[in-house]
Amino acid sequence: MAISLSSILLPVSLLLTLVDAATVTYDFDISWVYANPDGVQNRPTIGINGKWPIPPIIATKGDRIIVNAMNSLGNESTSLHFHGLYQNGTNHMDGPESVTQCGIPAGGSFTYNFTVDQPGTYWYHSHTHGQYPDGLRGPLIVHDPDSPHKDLYDEEIVLTFSDWYHDLMHGLLADFISIKNPGGAEPVPNSALVNDTQNLTVSIQPGKTYLFRIINMGAFAAQYVWFEGHTMKIVEVDGIYTEPAEANMIYMTAAQRYSVVITTKNSTDANFAFVGSMDQDLFDNIPDGLNPNVTGWLVYDEKKEKPAPKEVEAFEPFDDFGLVPQDKEGIYDKVDHSLTLNLKMDNLGDGANYAFFNDVTYMPPKVPTLYTTLSTGPNATDPTIYGSNTNQFVLEANEVVEIVLNNDDPGKHPFHLHGHAFQVVSRSEDEAGAYTPSSSTSFPQTPMRRDTVLVHPNGNIVLRFKADNPGVWLFHCHIEWHVASGLVATMIEDPLGLQRQLSGKIPESHLQACKDSNTPTEGNAAGNTVNLLDLKGENTSPGPLPAGFTARGIVALAFSILAAFLGMGIIAWYGFAPIKAKTR
Repeated sequence: MAISLSSILLPVSLLLTLVDAATVTYDFDISWVYANPDGVQNRPTIGINGKWPIPPIIATKGDRIIVNAMNSLGNESTSLHFHGLYQNGTNHMDGPESVTQCGIPAGGSFTYNFTVDQPGTYWYHSHTHGQYPDGLRGPLIVHDPDSPHKDLYDEEIVLTFSDWYHDLMHGLLADFISIKNPGGAEPVPNSALVNDTQNLTVSIQPGKTYLFRIINMGAFAAQYVWFEGHTMKIVEVDGIYTEPAEANMIYMTAAQRYSVVITTKNSTDANFAFVGSMDQDLFDNIPDGLNPNVTGWLVYDEKKEKPAPKEVEAFEPFDDFGLVPQDKEGIYDKVDHSLTLNLKMDNLGDGANYAFFNDVTYMPPKVPTLYTTLSTGPNATDPTIYGSNTNQFVLEANEVVEIVLNNDDPGKHPFHLHGHAFQVVSRSEDEAGAYTPSSSTSFPQTPMRRDTVLVHPNGNIVLRFKADNPGVWLFHCHIEWHVASGLVATMIEDPLGLQRQLSGKIPESHLQACKDSNTPTEGNAAGNTVNLLDLKGENTSPGPLPAGFTARGIVALAFSILAAFLGMGIIAWYGFAPIKAKTR
């Protein structure tokens, strides 16, 4: 298959002409279309303007981006989040439903309007009800005429990697968070994609250098990525320029991005495969016949064969912890506010498996959290008003915040912070247990920064950032199944400063979407405007398991009760059936 518009080749000379700030406007009509990207099953997919894959958003640093989003899905609300953009001064454009806005109801519209002041490789996606794996995700590229690496390459190419499901998300989610799945096994993808297809060909020329912007837009699977016969030079991760670092293979969790420079061969004697391979360590069960790989080719000569990729004896990816930011930002060595988040997966009284921070699983509040901040005056600094199930932390302006995350789970988790990139000052190996200051030898003085980072199984990470961006920002695992099961915390940063920034008012552009969806826009998490400490009626998680019960016991009991009712039903059916006279 020839390379599609999802792969973008732009000569550097063209980029350098785009210096003056502009307004870039996109009119998006979001609706259902049909697609069959792996050639196995045609399925409903969320497209834009009647097409899928959806279009990239492309801008230059300093541009204003306007996205007029119309929801023509008919049966679902939606929203858009611009992943990795800090939204300085425009927290109300960040996009998560029930956090910074009401969902855009079916038939409704919403305008996103913000200035992008950071270059790099990003993406945009729905932030509503586990929706983006149904197709509503695409690349977002912000060019930089002053890039420190602009002289390293001639052209650039965007490659998106993703996992793909043949079934729709609402059905998969219903089965995932269910008494039928007490162990919390995540649905395994049916296939892997590159640029939303398979067998992709990328035409290149000999003796040139290319910047490959590589994005993992998957819902679940991390991917190992490598280019046969070529070495990558990493120059950016998650929008942060790095000192160039050579790598033969990279590991990208869901939502991570890399920019790598590749120099092509001087001849056209052969074509070369490149591969994305889903990390099967994440899967509880591997279905028979699953192909975890997706293959594309760097095509020097389209008349020559496209060779099958060679087998890899072991996955040995580059360790991103050693990357050094190009700006040499020093470690935040004085911490003002340290937060400890203990992660676990466990069952609640409905028998389903949920994800927890500090024994609390996230449930969206009745009033979007931003609106609680804006409507509660000086009480906005009281974390209580934001609800019992939002894992909320109120941060003061400009304090250095440290997040210590302990992963008491045998799975890998990629964590993302909205509104910031964080310094990754410590990251343990597998099975290291909870973090203790004495267990860390020394922190890097110029730590790697990015906005999405992996915590290893039963390990820990320590992240630091400066609370210099007033807003309501989510911190969450970017495995979409874990977002749905509650692995989310809420950072409420400088709430009084946020009130001043937005003049204490909910933007008019938000109110219609809330009105159309009958969503309250004032008061605490429960919508109480009189007594802000009264959370009666708020959204809460199911209660704990009964004492002495296990999840497996709940399942057994439920199916025993179901079997009993079926048995009684059959008896009753026979009992009420008419008695027929015997014939001789």
